Amino acid sequence: MQPNPYLPYPVRIDEITVETEDKNLKTFKFTFLNPGDEEKFAYHPGQFAELSIAGKGEIPIGIASSPTEKGFVKFTVNKVGVVSTALHNMKVGDVMGIRGPLGNWYPWERLEGKNVVIIGGGFAFTTLRSSIIYMLANRQRFGQIHVIYGARTPGMLLYRDELAAWEARDDIHMHITVDGTNDPNWKYNVGFVPTITDQKAPEADADTYAIICGPPIMIKFTQPVLDARGYGHDNIIMSLENRMKCGIGMCSHCNVGQFFVCKDGPVFTLAQLNGMPKEY
Repeated sequence: MQPNPYLPYPVRIDEITVETEDKNLKTFKFTFLNPGDEEKFAYHPGQFAELSIAGKGEIPIGIASSPTEKGFVKFTVNKVGVVSTALHNMKVGDVMGIRGPLGNWYPWERLEGKNVVIIGGGFAFTTLRSSIIYMLANRQRFGQIHVIYGARTPGMLLYRDELAAWEARDDIHMHITVDGTNDPNWKYNVGFVPTITDQKAPEADADTYAIICGPPIMIKFTQPVLDARGYGHDNIIMSLENRMKCGIGMCSHCNVGQFFVCKDGPVFTLAQLNGMPKEY
C-alpha cells in the first residue's frame, strides 16, 4: 500500500553536526521511530523531503545521506527561517517528522558505465554528497568520477572530513576550491567554481555527464564553460531544488511553465530547461 504523502514519519534526532564556521549549517542524523518506516522511506540520491516540526510547519530539504547508508537518514539545514531556526534549536533525542521522499532523482540507470562530473557550490552540495556516497558504494558501475566543489572560504565547506577522505582515494578526482582565503595552510584551489570547472573538468564525449547543483549565479556562469568543453545539453543534469515548496504539486508555488518542479523535478536536463521560461 502506498504511504500517505501528507503524513510524516516520526523520527528522532540521533546526532547533530555543526558544519560551518558561522554555525548556520548543521547536519541532522535521524532514525525512524517505527519499525518498517525506514523501508517505506525508500529514496534515491537527488530526492528531497519535508522536515516537519509540530507547531512550526515544514520545509523542503534535499536528502544528504545515501540509500546505501543504512539505519538513518541525514539532512543538512541552513538556518534561514522559522522552521529551520526551530530545528537548529532542537537537541539530540528530540522527535519530529519527515514527509517523503519527494520529487524525482538523478538518472542513475542512464549514468551507469558513464563518466560523471559533479559540480557543486555552497549549501547545495547536500544532494551531491548523497550522490558521491552512492557512486563510491557502487564504484564498479561508473566510469571516471570528478568532483568540483566550492565555497566562499575554507570554513564554509561542508563535510570536511569526508572531503579529505575522498581526496585520499585513487578512484575519484577531487577539485576543492574557495573564492578566497588568507589561510597559509590552504593547499587546494582558489577561484570561483566556473573557473575551476574550466581548468579541471574533462573534455566531454557521449559518455560524459555533468551534474550541477548550486546557487543560480554559479549555474549561470558554469553552463557556458560546459558548452565550450563540448557537453551536450542532454548530458548536463541540474536540480531546481530551490523551487521546492509543498512537494506534491498542491500549492503551485513551484510552477515553471508547464511543469510543477516538485512533481516533474526537481531534476531536469539542460535540454528540458531550455524549453522552459527562465523563471528558475
